[in-house]
Amino acid sequence: MLQLLIDADACPVIDLALFVSSQYEIKPILFCDTSHNIERPNAITIVVPKGPDSVDFKLVNTVTKHDIVITQDYGLAAMCLAKGANVIDQNGREMTADNIDQLLTFRFENAKFRKAGGRTKGPKKRTEKNDFLFERNFRQICERAILAKKQGENK
Repeated sequence: MLQLLIDADACPVIDLALFVSSQYEIKPILFCDTSHNIERPNAITIVVPKGPDSVDFKLVNTVTKHDIVITQDYGLAAMCLAKGANVIDQNGREMTADNIDQLLTFRFENAKFRKAGGRTKGPKKRTEKNDFLFERNFRQICERAILAKKQGENK
């Protein structure tokens, strides 16, 4: 069965993603650490001890080919892409082999700038447009992932 794996700490689209995934019969799994114990009906919650990247490593060890991952963490996205997963962020941007290197470079350059004393802007306030774009793109990924999984099983 196709899985939806959500990096649930600070994810604003959990409920929307669960609603959409239920329409496609995709099994949802929420990943969080002990400081963010997030529970939802009809979703499995995996809670890991607090620690640097503990949620990320548990999620990466669970993801399989064609699964769908929701995260805003580019490093986690890169590891999931390497395992053949589909990755989308909370604003509906799909992360792919074509754009992940650029996103990782951007993250690195921003971290270097902040370490040198620079300040970067935080995320913009979430709007209804963000939810609309997320839902539209997430549905497209769901349909594509289901088709790819079926084609892979029929070979």
